[in-house]
Amino acid sequence: MTESDPQDLADRYIALWVVPDAGERRAAIKQLWAEGGTHFLQPPVEMRETAAGLGFDRTALTAQGVDAFETRVARSHEQFVKEAGLTFRSRGDAVRLHDIVKFSWETVSTGTGDVVGGGLEILVLDDHDRITADYMFPGA
Repeated sequence: MTESDPQDLADRYIALWVVPDAGERRAAIKQLWAEGGTHFLQPPVEMRETAAGLGFDRTALTAQGVDAFETRVARSHEQFVKEAGLTFRSRGDAVRLHDIVKFSWETVSTGTGDVVGGGLEILVLDDHDRITADYMFPGA
């Protein structure tokens, strides 16, 4: 295992969500992600409550593989960065324990600079420090 700097990894991960060029985003994703990696997203409270009302005791959204994650990032960029005028930044608190990197991030209005949200990210890395599992908890 290579033990790269956890804050550098967190910063590169957050940066890819705001890259406007699709080719650059894909290159960043391919550098960060293992080929079969999976992104797990804890959905918003409303979605979890609706699912519970339908009898589902757990709800998670997933995107598996580089292509699926690229689609996920592209849609997030379109909705939050391009249309809503938001950006994302790391809180500078990344820590690593063996193959796990944990960090917090913020959603920031590009117009006012106000923090309007954020969350917690937990990344599981392979022996080459590429992401095999990504657990995203918005609002955490």
